[in-house]
Amino acid sequence: MRTVTLNNGVEMPVLGFGVYQIPPDQAEQAVTDALAAGYRSLDTAASYGNEEAVGRAIKSSGIAREDLFVTTKLWVSDAGEDQARRGFDTSLRKLGLDYLDLYLIHQPFGDVYGSWRAMESLHRDGLARAIGVSNFHGDRLVDLIDHNAITPAVNQVETHPFHQRAADQELMSERGVQIESWGPFAEGRNHLFTDPVLVAVASAHDKSVAQVVLRWLIQRNVVVIPKSVRPERMAENLDVFDFDLRSDEMAAIAKLDTGESLFFDHRDPAMVSRLGNATLDS
Repeated sequence: MRTVTLNNGVEMPVLGFGVYQIPPDQAEQAVTDALAAGYRSLDTAASYGNEEAVGRAIKSSGIAREDLFVTTKLWVSDAGEDQARRGFDTSLRKLGLDYLDLYLIHQPFGDVYGSWRAMESLHRDGLARAIGVSNFHGDRLVDLIDHNAITPAVNQVETHPFHQRAADQELMSERGVQIESWGPFAEGRNHLFTDPVLVAVASAHDKSVAQVVLRWLIQRNVVVIPKSVRPERMAENLDVFDFDLRSDEMAAIAKLDTGESLFFDHRDPAMVSRLGNATLDS
């Protein structure tokens, strides 16, 4: 598996397996199938409610811990220096692990700076090999970097053909932050899987649209974590390292960019209030 080198020297697989919206009663089997297919990077979050299922699949896989790259995320209701440490401990216990490879602040709300101080401490203690953020726009990312000791290793943001984040990626690159895509297929919105441009590129390479989208992201040096509960799709999503998109194909896909989210804007006051006050089920 190809990797990217994070700003602290940690190697992260460029292609991993995400478990967002996979219910707990399906997540263990999904992760088991993903590991069997060859995935070694797993992405979950406290708010997904499936950390325990992911942990069970890891334990039963027999794969050496050092061969896995495991990410989870801190939810807003656990923001703050003391609470973030407790949130981390809870996630680690549910996953059944001794350390995380990557720990992210899930949303840019609440006491972000207290949370980051706790995460810096976790990193220094060796409990989180790398720390980062998710859903941070450029202004929030720069402010966090400028006023703290450790620069986030990763910023996981909505990134797909219709919201390509080129300017955001340039800023992250300048600041030493690795961009990671959530929602690479836009959950099928804007008719992604039947889009004429993507279909034509896929046909030219005898690949699926999903494979073309993943290849497009990887060629842009974007880490990606597609989700599926179907083993055949998991295998298909891994099979993207035997072809390259030409420059004209990359340019054609670039024209699909709308510059806007297909889900919601993290700067919208109503959404800030909604997410910022959402608590986790115990």
